[in-house]
Amino acid sequence: MVAAHKPTPRGHTAAVRLTDFWSRMRQQFGEAYVDAFSRSYVFSDLGGRTVHEALAAGIDTRQVWQAVCASFDVPPKLR
Repeated sequence: MVAAHKPTPRGHTAAVRLTDFWSRMRQQFGEAYVDAFSRSYVFSDLGGRTVHEALAAGIDTRQVWQAVCASFDVPPKLR
């Protein structure tokens, strides 16, 4: 018997909840800048995608967050 694939619950991609991801992004970049940043900064680690493009393409939030951390000086408490 083959196990059925369970869909990822809304608001989740793997182990990192989207709400937690965006909370960390706001803490790192600020409420006023986070949206513009996540729509304009292109990450080579994400295949030349922005944060929004990567999430829309189904890339795991943990992978997106790791790309952000690798490119910017994210404090250890947010990693």
